[in-house]
Amino acid sequence: MNRLPLTVIGGYLGAGKTTLINRLLAEGHGQRVLVMVNDFGAINIDAALLTSSSEDTLELSNGCVCCTMGADLFMAVGDVLDRPKRPDHLVIEASGIADPARIAQVALAEPDLSYGGVISVVDALNFDALSRDVQIGAQVRGQVDVADLILVSKTQNGALPTALGLPKAPVLDLALIDDVAPLILGATLGQAPKPTAEIHPAYVAWSGTGEPSTRTALQSKLDNRPKGLMRFKGFVQGIDGSDFEVHCVGLSVSIKPARNVQNTQVVGIGPKGRIDAKTLEAWWHGD
Repeated sequence: MNRLPLTVIGGYLGAGKTTLINRLLAEGHGQRVLVMVNDFGAINIDAALLTSSSEDTLELSNGCVCCTMGADLFMAVGDVLDRPKRPDHLVIEASGIADPARIAQVALAEPDLSYGGVISVVDALNFDALSRDVQIGAQVRGQVDVADLILVSKTQNGALPTALGLPKAPVLDLALIDDVAPLILGATLGQAPKPTAEIHPAYVAWSGTGEPSTRTALQSKLDNRPKGLMRFKGFVQGIDGSDFEVHCVGLSVSIKPARNVQNTQVVGIGPKGRIDAKTLEAWWHGD
């Protein structure tokens, strides 16, 4: 039986990993791809692609399947390999604070997998500042150092982050790429990178619910979010039926229309010592 290629997509919080995967799922590449995620709400599937769903699996009209990594990584991968019909390619979206090389090691430990590469997504707007941060800079740079391919998102006028320097891996601007499937589902490679020796700093993860809101009130709340909040995202139910998908990364705030939001559900994350759950709870539920 042919070995299943495994590709890991990494990058720091809010870099654009989900956007990249959604592009992959929307393309007509003709392969049956299984995407595993280990981040809340990581896959935002257009309703036109969705054919059915369960608690941890989404089946798409273009042959892709997405599932959440609810169990141990090796157990989750074993479940994929035991399926009666295996996918053509396995893609794992690493958490924004994970070491993608460590996840890629499963391809070397499992005989039925082959190593398909580590792709790191870099946020052009925030990478320079993040990579120089005393607390998290080593982690941010480490996610790039282990990459076989670096894809840069959110470029302006074609400018790449200066802090990238001259990495060993090719660097491509996502804005100039028509199709991402050939990059993600391309030829397998021979050797996975070694995990970084850096132990990443501790993080505080928080999740919350809330009452329906107006766009004006939501914008005001996000504009006044705690400084230590590195990443914030989720879905907010609107008062007048106009629901919202929200994303905050660095100084950027995005509020987009959403459909059929039954309950407000948001998550936030930031380095321990700069933020805590009590502060986030008070901010989110405050006036």
